Amino acid sequence: MGRVYEGHSSETQGPGLFLGLVTRVPSAWHRPEFLPPPRKAGVQQRPERLRSSGSASRSSQGRMGALIEAEFPGASQGPAGLPLPLSVAAATGHTVVLVDQTEDLLAKSKKGIEESLRKVAKKKFAENPKAGDEFVEKTLSSISTSTDAASVVHSTDLVVEAIVENLKVKSEVFTRLDKFASEHTIFASNTSSLQITNIANATTRQDRFAGLHFFNPVPLMKLVEVIKTPMTSQKTYESLIDFTKALGKHPVSCKDTPGFIVNRLLVPYLLEAVRLYERGDASKEDIDTAMKLGAGYPMGPFELLDYVGLDTTKFIMDGWYEMDAKNPLFQPIPSLNKLVAENKLGKKTGEGYYKYK
Repeated sequence: MGRVYEGHSSETQGPGLFLGLVTRVPSAWHRPEFLPPPRKAGVQQRPERLRSSGSASRSSQGRMGALIEAEFPGASQGPAGLPLPLSVAAATGHTVVLVDQTEDLLAKSKKGIEESLRKVAKKKFAENPKAGDEFVEKTLSSISTSTDAASVVHSTDLVVEAIVENLKVKSEVFTRLDKFASEHTIFASNTSSLQITNIANATTRQDRFAGLHFFNPVPLMKLVEVIKTPMTSQKTYESLIDFTKALGKHPVSCKDTPGFIVNRLLVPYLLEAVRLYERGDASKEDIDTAMKLGAGYPMGPFELLDYVGLDTTKFIMDGWYEMDAKNPLFQPIPSLNKLVAENKLGKKTGEGYYKYK
């Protein structure tokens, strides 16, 4: 099952900063429209780059960045944050720089990436462990670290955010980034449930703002949803399509509608399963079994809800309910609300709809 919810596995206790920078972009980005803008009086000119479709020195290469403004919960914990997409970028020949407020947080982030890569290598190179080790080491060698966020953002062509699903927090992050980033820098949010337009309104670059939604586990899942708002320029959209393809992913396009494609179909399905259970029509065990054996799904709806976190699902539903309180698909779920209130959030707390040892 792909990542359904991004970047809200835990509420954090104060701001931190995680940023990743990829210093090589696909050749499709080497177009005149993506070159740095002409020099302006009083504005520092960026290094020349993106001028050649062939190999280039690091100083002339384009850059892609990703930002998390909140304590990074760790790539090894599952659905949480950008290091996994960045590890894919590193594995596909990009040079990545991770940026955070402290060296300790950077070390935790890189350790999480390494753990994730080793899991991928174990599956991908099951018959050749040595090749798997080489894959991990080569990917890690493309990832360096920094604590200088402002300079990194300033020299970045694409910033991708994947933090807690909170419009206020995301808006504050992008407002600050807007001050550091160069004029042509593209911003993208990895949100799974908030409307991109509302986030983009915190910046002065609505035409260079879009959604870029990865799915978990990122190294294995091919899908990336590319969300184009009414203000997103065609150039911005095309550059994101090019970038996701360069990562070996399969982009799909969607308008800025709640939940985009996957979540808009999947979350109502999950909640209808809960309503079926709440009405007493079937047990949660039989519902899970029916969907696995009858529909061929790898996980039943209750298993999946516990896996992604009941608080995550509630947060998404609360947001959708605020947008359209009359929609019957977005109505509150009593058992879900009760479990969240009791801090029974699923596998991560040891109990949700099921109990875990």
